Amino acid sequence: MEIKKGTNSFYIGDSEEDSLGKITYTVSGEDFITADSTYVSDELRGQGIAKRLLNELVDWAREENKKIVPVCPYVKAQMEKNEEYHDVMA
Repeated sequence: MEIKKGTNSFYIGDSEEDSLGKITYTVSGEDFITADSTYVSDELRGQGIAKRLLNELVDWAREENKKIVPVCPYVKAQMEKNEEYHDVMA
């Protein structure tokens, strides 16, 4: 499944509005991205979709030289327990 970049999200599905999985963010100033929420539909749960969406957000943050402020409980938990994300965690 292809992950697409939306306006303030990365998503899987036909459109950003009708997505099967989505991670949303807000750009906060020049240096930060606030990760707001993560959603995966029932039909895709248990397939690692949320992790793939998070990895897209992290890769984009690295490219843009931004730090991620993890407000979403899923993003916060993943970023705290996985050292691979510590370089972009605010």
